[in-house]
Amino acid sequence: MHDFDLTSLRLFVAVCDQRSLARAGEQAHLGVSAISKRMTQLEEQLNVPLLLRHRRGVAPTPAGEILLEHARTMLSGADRAARDMAAHQHGIKGQVRMLASVSSITESLPDDIAAFLQLPEHARIRVDIEERNSIGVIRGVREGEAQLGVCWDAADFGMLQSLPYREDHLSIAVHPAHPLARSKRCRFEQTLDSEHIGLPGSTAVHTMLARAAAITGKPLHYRAVVSTFDASLRCVRAGLGVSIVPREIAEPFARDDRIKIVALSDAWARRRFRICFQNEAYLSPAARLLARHLSSMTSAGQPKSS
Repeated sequence: MHDFDLTSLRLFVAVCDQRSLARAGEQAHLGVSAISKRMTQLEEQLNVPLLLRHRRGVAPTPAGEILLEHARTMLSGADRAARDMAAHQHGIKGQVRMLASVSSITESLPDDIAAFLQLPEHARIRVDIEERNSIGVIRGVREGEAQLGVCWDAADFGMLQSLPYREDHLSIAVHPAHPLARSKRCRFEQTLDSEHIGLPGSTAVHTMLARAAAITGKPLHYRAVVSTFDASLRCVRAGLGVSIVPREIAEPFARDDRIKIVALSDAWARRRFRICFQNEAYLSPAARLLARHLSSMTSAGQPKSS
C-alpha cells in the first residue's frame, strides 16, 4: 500500500492541468528542478511512468490519467477535512455535505434544510449543498464526496441505501396562445407535435422524456436546450415552445397569465425523490438526523403521520 504525499499529488495535478513543469512551478513558487524531482519520486514510488515529456511540455500517460482522477478525489477529501476541522474549532459541532439534483434544490430542499437548522438542538450543525445531476449525485455519494444525496428515485442507486423524500408532478408549461392551454390535463404524446424547451442530455428529465417519446414512436423536437427550469419557463413565456417542468416550480410563473400549466396524465409524471447514502450505520450523527428529518417530510411539507 502506497502512502501518498499530498504535496506531491497537488504538484502532479498542477503539472497535468498546466501541461508544463515550468508553469506548475510558477504556480507553486518552485523551480522546475524541484517539480521534476517530485514527479520522478512519484513514478519511482508507483513503478510506472506518469508523464510523457516532449518539446512543448508534458502530458499524463494512461497510468497518469488514473492517478490524476484519484489525486483529485484525495485532495478534495483532504481539503474538506481541513475545512471541517476549522469549522469545528469555530464552534460547529456537526458538518453534513450533501449533493442534490436541480429539481430538489429548486423545489423544497432548501426550505426543509432551513427548518432542520432552525431547531435549537441543531444550532451548531452546518449543512453544505452542491447541485449535480442524478448520475453525479449517486457517483459523489458512492465515492465519498458527500454523506447524503437527494435525487429522483428512477436513478440507479446500486448498492447505496436510501430513504423516501418528497414527490413532485411533471406538467406541461405552454404559452396562453398554445392550443393545449385550454386543457386541464393532457398526455405527453399530445405535446410531441410542438417544439420543446428542454434541459441538457445529462439530466434525468431529458433521459425520461426521450424514453417516453421513443415508446410513442414520435420524435421529440427541441427548439432550445437550457440549463435550468427557470430558463425553460422564460422561453415558454416568450412563446418559443413548450416545456415539461415540475408543477411545483412552474406555478409561480403562471401567476402573471403568460404561462399556462397543464397537468400530465401519464403515470410517470408523478416523480418520487429519495435520500441516498452509503450505509446509515456509518453516517455521522448530524447526517443521520438530517436524513431522518428530510424523510419525515411529505409532499405537503408536513411530517408523515405515524
